[in-house]
Amino acid sequence: MTEFSNPVDLRALTQEKLIRFVVELGQPAFRGKQLLPWLYKPGPITFADMTDLAKEFRALLAQHARISSLVPSAVEQSRDGAVKFAFCLEDGRTIESVLIPEEDRNTLCLSSQVGCAMGCSFCLTGTMGFGRNLSVAEMVNQVCAVRDWMLERNMSPLTNLVFMGMGEPLANLDRVLDAISLFTEQRGLDFSNRRITVSTCGLVPQMLRLGEESEVNLAISLHAADDATRSRLMPVNRSYPLKTLIEAARQYRQKRRKRVMFEYTLLAGINDSDQDARALARLLHNVRCKINLLAVNPVADSTFRSPDMERILRFQEILRQQGYTVFIRQSRGSDISAACGQLAGKTSTCRPALTLGSETPEFTCKTP
Repeated sequence: MTEFSNPVDLRALTQEKLIRFVVELGQPAFRGKQLLPWLYKPGPITFADMTDLAKEFRALLAQHARISSLVPSAVEQSRDGAVKFAFCLEDGRTIESVLIPEEDRNTLCLSSQVGCAMGCSFCLTGTMGFGRNLSVAEMVNQVCAVRDWMLERNMSPLTNLVFMGMGEPLANLDRVLDAISLFTEQRGLDFSNRRITVSTCGLVPQMLRLGEESEVNLAISLHAADDATRSRLMPVNRSYPLKTLIEAARQYRQKRRKRVMFEYTLLAGINDSDQDARALARLLHNVRCKINLLAVNPVADSTFRSPDMERILRFQEILRQQGYTVFIRQSRGSDISAACGQLAGKTSTCRPALTLGSETPEFTCKTP
């Protein structure tokens, strides 16, 4: 049997890795398949609860493994129904997730990193700088925590997951792919691939790899239709300019046989003119896609401002005249800390709590 210096967090392991771990404990492989469903049951789970597992196996797990969890350190609920959660991690850093309820779906917006290294000029998270990548368990536990919060309030279940929170998901691709594996595992959280979307600012090699190794939807944060403006707003454009990015989007779409979503945040006087709309239509020519328009969510000390609705509707109409499917995404949670990074910036005090299934300290938080 393999010796482990620290308890292994079972929520960090895909089904394949869980089986490997169980085998290293000297157990038959099928124990890994028995174990996985227990890890994603609602509510607190301990090894003692797993009564269909052999007592000796449960004792081994208690000795060598743990089941991590996250507890919201702060929750803000908007009048429009959006709910923002702050979560404090074991190292005292804070991340956030946003629940967006709608009539036909409940979508959870997930974080993949603490902060972000991409430096997009209109993004509050970008001003925080980069902290670190999230672990697989830290991504999975956002879903588990919000699911349990919803169950306690008799809400309808989560239906959609989007990696559009703090961080650039494709800069943490290996772990994002493992998290997706657990999200879509039938014995795990059992989401459909078509209900999961990964957003990127345009890391082209990782984008193509995502298309090769998963079946999820892709959203590309575009925000400008010319290289000069996009490079000013999004430094990543200097490494992967629009010609390279759009060609990669075509390849992804052809491989997956589904439409890519382009996200376009409208910034008054910067990228919202009729000329900008026509340039965007030309740029996306022959790309089977959908376009989401979103007015920037102004935050304190920002120089960016939102266009008025007349300008947004005009921008949409120009694109529709060119045959594009264009949605205007309504900003949600305007009366709470809605912009990425706002709530995380307000919540950072942690205290230790006991990890379920082991004696290893874990952390939850209290709002200052």
